[in-house]
Amino acid sequence: MKTKIVIVGLGGVGGYYGGLLAKQYENDENIEIYFVARGEHLKKVRENGLTLITETETFTVHPTLATDNILEIGKADYIILTTKSYDLDESIKLLMPCISNKTVILPLLNGIDISTRIRKLLPSNEVWNGCVYIVGRLNEPGVVESSGGIHDLFFGLEKVTNSRLLFMEKLLKDAGIKATLSENISMIIWRKFIFISTTASLTSYYNVGFRDVLTSNERKNTTLNFMNELLKVAKAEGINFDFDIIETTIRHIERLPLNTTSSMHSDFKANKKTELQTLTGIVIDLAKKHNIEVPTYEMVYNHLNK
Repeated sequence: MKTKIVIVGLGGVGGYYGGLLAKQYENDENIEIYFVARGEHLKKVRENGLTLITETETFTVHPTLATDNILEIGKADYIILTTKSYDLDESIKLLMPCISNKTVILPLLNGIDISTRIRKLLPSNEVWNGCVYIVGRLNEPGVVESSGGIHDLFFGLEKVTNSRLLFMEKLLKDAGIKATLSENISMIIWRKFIFISTTASLTSYYNVGFRDVLTSNERKNTTLNFMNELLKVAKAEGINFDFDIIETTIRHIERLPLNTTSSMHSDFKANKKTELQTLTGIVIDLAKKHNIEVPTYEMVYNHLNK
């Protein structure tokens, strides 16, 4: 029986990982790869395939099917979600026709509460945790490019390993994907979150690039206050970071390319919908749950939520 894998969202993340999967399994009798996309992007993929530009090669792939009609897919074995977090609930509702009680969901979205939200919507399904480190973008309809040489994908269930997780690990690695199966996946997701919550929130708040959140005493103090508040919330949630997590995150910010910024900042500048609740507001909500004061988060959130 064939294994059916559905990639939902075909931007920088979904396009990269979906492209590698489609390339590896295009002629495989046992694996089918489906793309869910829309608009002009979907039209170009249907007509010409998806072109993926990586640091080492450029190639075009053709999935089993690219569609915006979920009914054409049938029941999926695995769904890899790479949409924006604010589209999560709508995406799950859209996908219901291809979800059975055996369908596994792997979200690769920003945020610390993504899997929890999905489990509330799909209580009978196995929902994994996942996150990625990748610089990828949709150059134009039908063309996705990755840059920067970072393509790490982490996934798993906390303190659990099972046959389906091991199957997915092999499937991803055979496709050339730098995938890591972890039983400590919550810590990995929170470690990414301290970086992305801080940089997305403060690049948007100050209207500057990544490195510029550290280029004045006032901005650097705000950055340090931000991370310290988040560490208190994380600890209350049972996450105990390494003692040098703030120093490590600062060094990460300092190494980012000049004149680059977060996607949330770019969305604010373009007057688009943003992930403010997922990356900033969630920390305030968790702080209230634990009676923790987070004045810096509240200041930034209130300013951006006008």
